[in-house]
Amino acid sequence: MRKKLTAYLILPLISLTVGLVSSCSRELSRETSSTASPTLTPTVVEPQNQANRPLAPTPEDDNFVVAVVEKVEPAVVQINTQRTVRTEAPQLPDTFDDPFFRRFFGEAVPTQPTERVVRGLGSGFVINSNGQILTNAHVVSDADRVTVTFSSGRTYEGKVLGKDPVSDVAVVQIEGNSFPTVEVANPDSIKPGQWAVAIGNPLGLQQTVTVGVISAIERSLNLSTRPSNYIQTDAAINPGNSGGPLLNARGQVIGVNTAIIQGAQGIGFAIPIDTAQRIAQELITDGKVEYPYLGVQTLTLTPEVKQKINNYPNSNIRIVADQGILVVRVVPGSPAARVGIRAGDVIQQINNQPVKDAEEVQQAVEKNGLNNNLQIQVLRNGQNLEFTVQPQPLPSPTNNQ
Repeated sequence: MRKKLTAYLILPLISLTVGLVSSCSRELSRETSSTASPTLTPTVVEPQNQANRPLAPTPEDDNFVVAVVEKVEPAVVQINTQRTVRTEAPQLPDTFDDPFFRRFFGEAVPTQPTERVVRGLGSGFVINSNGQILTNAHVVSDADRVTVTFSSGRTYEGKVLGKDPVSDVAVVQIEGNSFPTVEVANPDSIKPGQWAVAIGNPLGLQQTVTVGVISAIERSLNLSTRPSNYIQTDAAINPGNSGGPLLNARGQVIGVNTAIIQGAQGIGFAIPIDTAQRIAQELITDGKVEYPYLGVQTLTLTPEVKQKINNYPNSNIRIVADQGILVVRVVPGSPAARVGIRAGDVIQQINNQPVKDAEEVQQAVEKNGLNNNLQIQVLRNGQNLEFTVQPQPLPSPTNNQ
């Protein structure tokens, strides 16, 4: 997989908030004299003080965002978590934890375990009426207690059915039935430029709505431990939005808000809803998700990359190909290592299909699945070689592909 691009879930972004504002005009009332006269002079009656009049809403005051919120808000929840952190603290007061006093007590200052409660906050949404809620794995990670609060104020104790740190998807169960649920969009209908509405609980501000557009689709974050093909949006995603829904103009869920780029503005990412649903179902059924794993780190080869590697004085490999996917590292004991793939090999084809960048290698491995043979053709020192490798389950979130 690729090098990491630092991306975090809890840094504030500035949103691009778009609303449709209607103009409303009010006509001045006029009265005319009813007395017959050769010349009728109309008298203008001054309107009442407009500031004292209540504004009557018109149909134009509502826009599609209002309809989206009214449709989805009952199924969007705030998730609060608690976890206990245990540390070792000196038994002596802080005043005595000083070099002067350590001359008398030595370095072996007696300690005792202490505990503190760390609270977290995130969002989620109900995916079925039996109380199963989709959210991010990092929202409920290591939580001792999970509580779920609806916009109505109802609060429930939650149980984590499963969480997948690779995709950052988790499912929380609450007791009950007939819960309001969201509607899911057709993933094939998502296009750049379409409206995007995010609902969540940034910084604990419940049911906050932000609006933007879909900036791009099938975007890779270059996070080697995560699947690719994220939805990019400029709808604001802030701390507490994680796990909340990203919606289209029809109020259908298109993604799960999950990440932003540190230091950037208006660049947020959501897990496509079809990917999140598939992973959620595996978590509900099996409690875990298995990913096919080769055990290689790769880099898309360009003439510039080739030149740098070949000119590097300490390099023990020489690249002949101008394009392909360069194997940078092979994890010892991995499926790729066992069949003889080496660092410096340039992948040309997978299952007899040409690949032109590292993203396509990852997609091919994921599509192939577990325990199915994968044919990999590489170029090594100008010689074409072919390997048959069987991907195995990813042992743990690592920097490997």
